[in-house]
Amino acid sequence: MKFIPYGKQYIDDDDINAVVEVLRSDFLTTGPMVKKFEEALADYLGVKHVVVLSNGTAALHAACFSAGIGPGDEVITTPITFAASANAVLYCGGTPVFADIDPLTYNIDPQSIENQITERTKAIIPVHFTGQPCDMEAILKIAKKYNLIVIEDGAHVLGAEFKGDVLGCSGNMMTLSFHPVKHITTGEGGAVVTNDEELYKKLKLFRSHGITKDYIDLNHSTEPWYYEQHELGYNYRISDIQCALGVNQLKKNPDFLKKRRAIADQYNDAFEHIEGIVLQKQIENVNSSWHIYLIQLELEKLSVGRSVIFNALRDSNLGVNVHYIPVYYHPYYRNLGYEKGICPKAENLYERIITIPLFPTMTKNEVDYVIETVKKIILKYKK
Repeated sequence: MKFIPYGKQYIDDDDINAVVEVLRSDFLTTGPMVKKFEEALADYLGVKHVVVLSNGTAALHAACFSAGIGPGDEVITTPITFAASANAVLYCGGTPVFADIDPLTYNIDPQSIENQITERTKAIIPVHFTGQPCDMEAILKIAKKYNLIVIEDGAHVLGAEFKGDVLGCSGNMMTLSFHPVKHITTGEGGAVVTNDEELYKKLKLFRSHGITKDYIDLNHSTEPWYYEQHELGYNYRISDIQCALGVNQLKKNPDFLKKRRAIADQYNDAFEHIEGIVLQKQIENVNSSWHIYLIQLELEKLSVGRSVIFNALRDSNLGVNVHYIPVYYHPYYRNLGYEKGICPKAENLYERIITIPLFPTMTKNEVDYVIETVKKIILKYKK
């Protein structure tokens, strides 16, 4: 069997033709395709406003800036995420605070969030890990109680459903990523979605140097050539080339989701009763978008550690990975004073998880091979 990566984009001729059409047009960036992609996303998610940006990290940075996070502010998030979720807080001068996870769903635990709240807490960044939405009802209740801003990190969650509807923006803002391993891709790209008009204006301003040409925002002139800088923004613009790809990819997402869920169902059926493996609990009223699929090893029932299992899977041409190293394990965070032991449930999970291949274009033979290989290796090392 050829090497099977844990994730992979799908690009077809329609995608290529959409990009070529833009390349032959008058606008390569800041043109009509940007607005078209934003409108398509807003319609898909059922939200009022979308601002697309150069990548998912830029989206998180923009959201934190627009929320007014700055020096002295604390923002609570999960350690089981890519570092960008917490880095965006640091970019704004704030302090990330890590809450522990629910060991069954792997998402941030609302009770742990409440335990971490201080007078300096400004916001919460829950991460919809693997594509399963967090317990937003509980999180929003906490946010209301303490007057906190909620920025959902939705990099994994595009198309996930809650009570039968596509998950939109439950909190103040939600960020998205369009990296090639995500549900849809623009090469690199991201977005912030919101229903708040004032936040929307701040996001647009921040995306493009803090500069505006909108006459309503200008103080001194209505001349057509005039513009003003109102904030110290960044160049986080995304091109029309990328947005053309995004518009076309978004049309395919329902089919992508159908295939991802079918593969996840096969994995669940295959691994549910395998001694040595624990599966992520799926909560009621939620239909995950299955960005990634994790197996958790019952190490006490195996004769070897995770590294041996991981390497055996890699040697069998499975592009397994680990999502994620707890953020505060990284040397940069340790140099800031973060220490191991602050989120024991998250740390225990990290020691046991392996991400196995899951992407929409997997063939039946590839899915069968992943199942057979995982079973064979677990059985080989079972006590």
